[in-house]
Amino acid sequence: MPISLPPDLIVSVSGFRGRVGESVTPELVAGLAAAYGAFLRAEGDGDHVVVGRDSRTSGPMLVRAAVSGLLSVGCRVTELGIVPTPTLMLAVRDTGAAGGLGVTASHNPAEWNALKFAAKGGTFLPPGRMTRFQTLVRERDPARAAWNEIGGTTREASWVHRHLERILDLPFVDPERIRGQRIRVALDCVNGAGGVIMPELLDRLGCEVHGMGLEPDGRFPRDPEPTAANLNALGDLVAATGAGIGLAVDPDADRLSLVDERGRPLGEDLTLALAADVVLGRRRGDVVTNLSTSRVLDDVAAKHGCRVMRAPVGEINVVVRMIEEGAVVGGEGNGGVILPALHHTRDAAAGAALLLQYLAEEPGVPLSDRIARLPSYRIVKEKASFPRDRLDDAYAALARDLPADDSDRNDGLRLEWPAESSWLHVRPSGTEPVVRLIAEARDGAAARALVDTARRTLRTVAAT
Repeated sequence: MPISLPPDLIVSVSGFRGRVGESVTPELVAGLAAAYGAFLRAEGDGDHVVVGRDSRTSGPMLVRAAVSGLLSVGCRVTELGIVPTPTLMLAVRDTGAAGGLGVTASHNPAEWNALKFAAKGGTFLPPGRMTRFQTLVRERDPARAAWNEIGGTTREASWVHRHLERILDLPFVDPERIRGQRIRVALDCVNGAGGVIMPELLDRLGCEVHGMGLEPDGRFPRDPEPTAANLNALGDLVAATGAGIGLAVDPDADRLSLVDERGRPLGEDLTLALAADVVLGRRRGDVVTNLSTSRVLDDVAAKHGCRVMRAPVGEINVVVRMIEEGAVVGGEGNGGVILPALHHTRDAAAGAALLLQYLAEEPGVPLSDRIARLPSYRIVKEKASFPRDRLDDAYAALARDLPADDSDRNDGLRLEWPAESSWLHVRPSGTEPVVRLIAEARDGAAARALVDTARRTLRTVAAT
């Protein structure tokens, strides 16, 4: 029998996710993992699958289910334990595995969990392949291996160390220069998988670390999404310790957010721009990001004579475009930095190394002073409940209510007013049952007005 997907399970290019014990159960995970193993084998990728997880309390249960499902279709499994998602992806690439499974719901609250699907080569499944896989899941149950063809498992604990070594070897990072600054860092790993890599990375770079949430026990002390609104405690830690920078990661450590030396949460929007400044200063080239990323990235790229190209939201969409364009750096405005010199995956640890390099290049100059040199924008990000089957009506109404100079329908609706340096992006979330409203402008009032107008339009459409 094909897998019966719960109606409240979120299915997208990012994978399958939901609340544990409700839409996400061991039975569902075992079935999805078996289907994925069979899919990889049928597509000729092989039978070796790498499995890792973040620190959620449901992780051990769901990893056991995932491994059982993979073994049942004849796959060989390498288990990594608790690792950042970028560590898992690096292991998939470097072992030549057929694919990988990440048991992680990324930035979602602790009661959520999910499966992320890595393809051969260490990227997530591209949209076309994800569509084929989802079709297989819905249409048929995979054939199970005979008793003498069931796969085996091994455990490998070295990949975090290997990941660290690769970061320290990046051509954009000068470890000795960073060590010479003895940068004081406040670190918040929200009790997620970042706790297994971030403290050691900062120690290797000679930083004085003041940490919170470093124990990877999955009991998140706050909303785990590293937005500015959730970083007040880290700001207090920066102020109390005299740190030069505050770093916050999400539970699977693929997103990085910043707090300046005054304890002011900067959120995640500046992370990619500052990281790109370091990379482009050493290797000029194209930059790729998504449609919801701040214009400050365009300003940084222009300073180096480089161009920015935009793809739909979703890491794999950005990665596909980066590979097509041969981009030297890319990522998303949610704090995700992708360095092809390392791998094609958002990587908070790599981003942190680049941010420390950014500080070390102007010793004694506070982070806030460096940022003050950049054009100033204000971005507003909100969520709204809205029926997905009415989205086309909503986009038409938004285009009517907010006449724009430029528009883009590759991912929801993005309206832009270049002369005013402002834009609005409305799209369905791939990770939550909501519609996202994101606007940016030179001042907060203008960005807020765009979001408020969009929200009113959505309410009107929903009521008709």
